[in-house]
Amino acid sequence: MNKILTWSISAALAGFLFGFDTVVISGADKQLQELWNTSDAFHGSVVMAMALWGTVVGAIFGGIPTNKFGRKNTLLVIGILYFVSALGSALVDDPITFAVFRFIGGLGVGASTIAAPAYVSEIAPANQRGKLVSLYQFNIVLGILIAFLSNYLLRNTGTEPWRWMVGVEAIPALIYCVFVLFIPRSPRWLISKGRMEEAKKVLQLINPGIDVTTKVAEIKHQDDIEETGEHIFMKKYRFPLILAFLIAFFNQLSGINAFLYYAPRIFESAGLGASTALLSSIGIGVVNLLFTLLGVFLIDRLGRKQLMLYGSIGYIISLSLVAAAFFLNWGGLWVPVFLFLFIASHAIGQGAVIWVFISEIFPNRLRASGQAFGSSTHWVLAAIIPSSIPFLFSTIGPGFVFAFFAFMMVLQLLFVLFMMPETKGKSLEELAEELSFKEQISTTTN
Repeated sequence: MNKILTWSISAALAGFLFGFDTVVISGADKQLQELWNTSDAFHGSVVMAMALWGTVVGAIFGGIPTNKFGRKNTLLVIGILYFVSALGSALVDDPITFAVFRFIGGLGVGASTIAAPAYVSEIAPANQRGKLVSLYQFNIVLGILIAFLSNYLLRNTGTEPWRWMVGVEAIPALIYCVFVLFIPRSPRWLISKGRMEEAKKVLQLINPGIDVTTKVAEIKHQDDIEETGEHIFMKKYRFPLILAFLIAFFNQLSGINAFLYYAPRIFESAGLGASTALLSSIGIGVVNLLFTLLGVFLIDRLGRKQLMLYGSIGYIISLSLVAAAFFLNWGGLWVPVFLFLFIASHAIGQGAVIWVFISEIFPNRLRASGQAFGSSTHWVLAAIIPSSIPFLFSTIGPGFVFAFFAFMMVLQLLFVLFMMPETKGKSLEELAEELSFKEQISTTTN
């Protein structure tokens, strides 16, 4: 188990870079707009959101190298993309080149949401899978916290602090690349490529007491059921496809990425000073980390569905209170307090569950493609929504924006109650059979 934990953490460090890369831009937000004197529309959709558009492309196409070249090789390339993006972004002098390097980092983020959860889910025992895959999410929020803290500490560094803020990411990117060199390949990927002897060696490493011949036969049997030429848009995979779409859709319609990108700006809108706003952002990172740890602890105990239920209720309460605070001009520390509750609700629910759930519901051969679909849905919305925040805040106001997010979380609650299956404690092969069988029953009934 120690080896599996070490490998899982190594792969999950892609999540640390994901979290750091996503949020580090929030500290540079206003500096860059003032430096380049760009409009709200250009600043939001190009300077701030270009990394997210890179993430969309990485998520759409990340399944291709993950399937063809393997989870491990893809994870290594992801680390290189982060490194190049960090250095390039720190050294440029114009908004377009800056956006190009941010786009490159976004490619790494998008691909990591496919390769890292797929890798960990494929090496993890069924009863530990939720906890191990959610280490990816834990690393995301750790990266978010470190980015907020780093931004605060570097706020007065030199004449252009933003260069240090975005450039420092090159250090963890390099460390991550070294770690990935020492993890084994995914045994399920090796089997899908017919490399049985290599797969047996890895399975023996993962669980020395296992009958590797029987396990290989079980995995291969599931692969054989998945006929050559099958794809995730076939009717038999409609149910897992809908599940992946909806969990990703609701994840972003909570407003989480919009908030993380513009946390200091939102706090300033609520009447806090610039330094206090940055400090409050660190508080967000701490709350996120603590409740993600709680989610990691509970996900294999209570299950994915139960955590989503708690998170949905917390979302509805916290987002409604944030909207009310803006409508009624409560000011002061009310908005940070309500947003801390929002972050806690996200961390224990969607944050802990999304990447675990999407990595579980598709069969082995189609896992990377299914995750690419779920991740793409997530990241298309994650690009569109934050891009529109500066414009929406300056036109309709924050109150209406947060009220809309609260309404969407009511719809998420209905999805969790009436559609979402529980996946804890079942092998990937069992889940593949169960969810496609569910679709076949539905088709027969109709």
